Amino acid sequence: MGQNAPNPFKQLTTINYQLPQAGQVSLKIYNIAGQAVRTLVDEDKKVGSYEVVWDGKDESGQAVATGVYLYQIKAGKQGDIKKMIMLK
Repeated sequence: MGQNAPNPFKQLTTINYQLPQAGQVSLKIYNIAGQAVRTLVDEDKKVGSYEVVWDGKDESGQAVATGVYLYQIKAGKQGDIKKMIMLK
């Protein structure tokens, strides 16, 4: 999984990831307290490169607060976590 860009961001940020093998993929955003904010991907994906845009909103469509957020990808038995910063 690549680092989101831009980072820090104000309205939109893009997360790129590559899958070397097909399978179930989960990509979630968490606040710094570890609470799930938004699920961006939760489905089976084929081998390849993907790009997901996060609009800085939670599951209910409300804009999140300025601060540090974590995003976690899980694909099969592998996973990765990275940090990003939301500015207003």
